[in-house]
Amino acid sequence: MYELKENIDIRNLIYEVRGKQVMLDSNLAVLYGCKNGTKEINGAVKKQFIKISRKILL
Repeated sequence: MYELKENIDIRNLIYEVRGKQVMLDSNLAVLYGCKNGTKEINGAVKKQFIKISRKILL
């Protein structure tokens, strides 16, 4: 599991879109120090989404 790379005030990196608070994948990649940038973050999100979808459908 990744840990935050730096102690940064992340409140400045949170945006509101359609009433939901979101963070850009590029900001998450920098915060967690991902070697492959957003590719690693997006892969992790996709993997987790598939796990959750399988639990709901079964």
